[in-house]
Amino acid sequence: MMDPTKLARFSTFAGVVALTVLSFLAMLIWSGWFVLPLVFFGALSALGWNDIRQPQHSILRNYPVLGHMRFLFEGIRPEIRQYLIESDQDEEPFSRDARSLVYQRAKGQEDARPFGTRMRVYDAGYSWVTHSVKPVHIADTDFRITIGNKDCKKPYSSSIYNISAMSFGSLSANAISALNMGAAKGKFAHDTGEGGISRYHREGGGDLIYEIGSGYFGCRTKDGQFSPEKFTEQAARDQVKMIELKLSQGAKPGHGGMLPAAKITKEISDARDIPMGVDCVSPASHSAFSTPMEMMQFLGRLRELSGGKPVGFKLCIGHQREFMCIVKAMLETGIIPDFIVVDGTEGGTGAAPLEFANHVGMPMVEGLTFVHNTLRGAGIRDQIKLGAAGKIVSAFDIARALALGADWCNSARGFMFAIGCIQAQACHTNHCPVGVATQDSMRARALDPTHKSVRVARFHRNTLAALGEMSGAAGLSNPCDFLPHHLMQRQSDRSMVQGNRAFPYLPVGFLVDPDAADHLGYKERWSRASAETFTPPETEFSVIAS
Repeated sequence: MMDPTKLARFSTFAGVVALTVLSFLAMLIWSGWFVLPLVFFGALSALGWNDIRQPQHSILRNYPVLGHMRFLFEGIRPEIRQYLIESDQDEEPFSRDARSLVYQRAKGQEDARPFGTRMRVYDAGYSWVTHSVKPVHIADTDFRITIGNKDCKKPYSSSIYNISAMSFGSLSANAISALNMGAAKGKFAHDTGEGGISRYHREGGGDLIYEIGSGYFGCRTKDGQFSPEKFTEQAARDQVKMIELKLSQGAKPGHGGMLPAAKITKEISDARDIPMGVDCVSPASHSAFSTPMEMMQFLGRLRELSGGKPVGFKLCIGHQREFMCIVKAMLETGIIPDFIVVDGTEGGTGAAPLEFANHVGMPMVEGLTFVHNTLRGAGIRDQIKLGAAGKIVSAFDIARALALGADWCNSARGFMFAIGCIQAQACHTNHCPVGVATQDSMRARALDPTHKSVRVARFHRNTLAALGEMSGAAGLSNPCDFLPHHLMQRQSDRSMVQGNRAFPYLPVGFLVDPDAADHLGYKERWSRASAETFTPPETEFSVIAS
């Protein structure tokens, strides 16, 4: 039986078509004056037919005729237009401003605004980049870094702005296609998410970061364990440029997940290598390792099985001591990952318990600063590239992350906005109105991959161009030269502090030098960390919490 919600989306269009037919019959039977409603409803019917066929607007493809109300209200006044673009008043300002900015850049529209800043510059936490009286012009804004240390046989030349992890299954086939085709056009990377490599990833031709979560999708045995043979087959694809082991994600760190059997299509089954008709469980923790040493050995094995491609891991910082356990295991085994991605708790997801989304995990700024300084303290920061994720949408977001220690940034919501996401917050219902986060083929049809892929590439290009302008304004020739002292931050008492005081770079090697002074309690935590186990020492709770 047809889902009533599917029919309801086309009810207005169906209604005007019916009225067109009735007007025509009435004109033939009763009066020629019925030609007036015939022309009116006939025009609306033609409009609806065009809405269904046009590729630019997903809203119109899913809601023919009726969807024009949105654009009608946008045109009444600039204030109403801004209100509709930016969603409701209860939404946080970041999301409203970010979505508006992305829409403009993805569509190639001018993103300048009159009457100065909209930010409340005297509020605590407001931050800005310091500019130079000798700005620099940067012509080439295709900023790239090389990921891969001395043990990597196939280093990857990566853009400093890439698509963050979003799985096929959480996003529609058309959304994955649009993102990957856009990545191919713009020459940047697309993280697969833990849902495996689908045919929509492969057909797009864009560079892939193959993410492996606790469910080992695409490289698992029938009982859900890691399969070296299947992993080797997946990693051997030339399209796969890096391997990312997912420990946790910012939106729900320490929490597993389940895809109900009812939502598992044949294509999802093939991509994840899971059976149909059975709930698909992503455990909260990995089965391939249980200690820091085992984790490093597993990463070393992934590097070997992949033929020497860059291998790293992603996490949201929780217990700081546990990350130090991982770093100690790096020193103990000599296995140094090529990269680490730090995800902030402000990262998004289609379905997370409210308490996890709001109150579990460390925000990106603090997590990135901690990871960067721990690696500096251990003397291995120069061997590991750092990625950052968590509400990184604008050029300033990227500049700030680079200044705090990141080498590159990932974005999920920015690129979702680029393909038409309006934050209807219906991701978990399968009723996404623009076809982004749904497995309903009728709804997903509204998103035209070819058209939206152009917007993805354009958003990436225009954002890096804006980053180039911001870097030049700071007197830098490359955004990778941003350092904390290029930032200023407003304090709660309305005073301001320089970035290198708020987020200092700690001395290189101080954690492994017994004679070096402690900094910010790092050495105390380091003394309680062990490469052998994640379990806290018995004295853990008699000292300070990690």
